[in-house]
Amino acid sequence: MSNVQEQDKGFHIIAKPSGPICNLDCKYCFYTEKEALFTGNRYLHMSEEALEEFIRQYISSQKVIDIPFVWQGGEPTLMGLDFYKRVVELQAKYSKGKRITNSLQTNGTLLNKEWCEFLAKNHFLVGLSIDGPENIHNHYRVDRGGGATFKKVQHALHLLKRYKVEFNVLVCVTSYSSNYPLEIYHFLKDQGAAFIQFIPIVERLPDVEAKKLGLRHATPPPVNHADLQETVSSWTVESEKYGDFLIAIFDEWVRNDVGTVHVMNFEHALTSWLGLPSTSCIFAETCGRAAMIEHNGDVYSCDHYMYPEYKLGNIFDATFTGMMESNQQRVFGENKKTSLPKYCQTCEVRFACNGECPKHRFLHTPDGEPGLNYLCAGYKKYFHHIHRYLKVIVQLIENGLPASDVMKVIERPLILKK
Repeated sequence: MSNVQEQDKGFHIIAKPSGPICNLDCKYCFYTEKEALFTGNRYLHMSEEALEEFIRQYISSQKVIDIPFVWQGGEPTLMGLDFYKRVVELQAKYSKGKRITNSLQTNGTLLNKEWCEFLAKNHFLVGLSIDGPENIHNHYRVDRGGGATFKKVQHALHLLKRYKVEFNVLVCVTSYSSNYPLEIYHFLKDQGAAFIQFIPIVERLPDVEAKKLGLRHATPPPVNHADLQETVSSWTVESEKYGDFLIAIFDEWVRNDVGTVHVMNFEHALTSWLGLPSTSCIFAETCGRAAMIEHNGDVYSCDHYMYPEYKLGNIFDATFTGMMESNQQRVFGENKKTSLPKYCQTCEVRFACNGECPKHRFLHTPDGEPGLNYLCAGYKKYFHHIHRYLKVIVQLIENGLPASDVMKVIERPLILKK
C-alpha cells in the first residue's frame, strides 16, 4: 500500500495521561516498570497545557472524519473525573465537525456511580481488565499492598452494566490462567460480558539494556538479532498452551455463542479468512500507524516500544504528522514485514498471522534463522484448528446468511469438512 493511502487512513495515538503510574501491582504488567524512565519526576500527570495541545493537534492532523481517543495507563482513572470532563470540553472545542469517540482502559477499582454516569452520558467505551473468577484474577492482579482486587473489579463490572456503559473485557492469559480456559469463559459469560479479548502475556527476563534502564523485562528484540537471551518470565504463557487455550474456548463458542458473545481473537481471525486487511496491528502485514503519547507529550512508535530509541519527538516541538510520517516511523512499521523470516514467509497461515507482534520475535526458526515469534507454535495449532469452521462462516456471510448459522451446520458433522 502506498504511503499516500496510509496517510488517508489516518493514524491512532494511545494516550497515557497518568504515565506508567497505577494503583495496582499486577505482576506481569509491562508498563508500570516504565516509571524508572522518569527519575526525578514523581508527578506523572498530563498537564492542562499538554492535554489541550494533544487534543488540538491530534484532531487537526487527521484527514479522516472519525477520531478515536484511547486513554490508557498505568491507570488512567487516577487522573480523576474532572480531567475527563475537561477532555470532553476540549474535544468539542477542536472537533470542527469530526466525529470524536473515547475509550478508556481501566482496572476498574476506582469506578463508582459518578464515573459511570459520566461515561454513559459521554458514550465512552470502557475496556475492563479482569482475568477470570476470583482465584484466577487474584493470582497476579493485586494492589500495591499485595491485596486481592477481584471484588472491586467485579463491582465495577456490575456498575458498568447498571448504568448501561458500553464495555468489553480484556483478559490476560498467563502461565497460570492458561490452565482454565472454560472456567474463565463461562465466568465471563455468567457476568454478562458480551465482548471479550484474550491477550497473551509474553515477557523475557531483563537483558543487559533493560538492566541499564532499571527495568524488569527485556527490551524489544532488534530486527533479526541473532544473539538474544530467550528466557521468559514465570508468568509468560507457554506457546502451545496459549493455542490450546484459544481452541478450547473457540470450540465452546462456535457451538453455542456465535452472534451473542463476541470474542475479538476469533473476529480478528475471521477478518483474515474473509480476505480483508487485519483490523489488529499485531496481525497486519505492517504496523507503525498506532503510536502512543506519554503524560509529558513525548511520542513513541508504539505502546510496547516506549524506550529511548523509539521516541519520535514531543508535541511541543514536533507535529503528529511529521512524527507519524517520518522515516523513523516508516522504517519501524515496514520492518514488521521485511524482517519476517523465510520460515514464516512460506507458512500456510501467514495470511492470518503475519508474524504477529515484533516484540515477541525472539526465537530462532527450525533452520536457525532469527526472528521467529515466541507464540508461533500456539498460533499454528489454533489457526489450523479453526480453519474448517471459519470456512463455513465465510460461505454463510458470502451468501447473505448470519454467521450464527454455523452452529446449525455443526449439528450435521458430515457437512463440515477439513
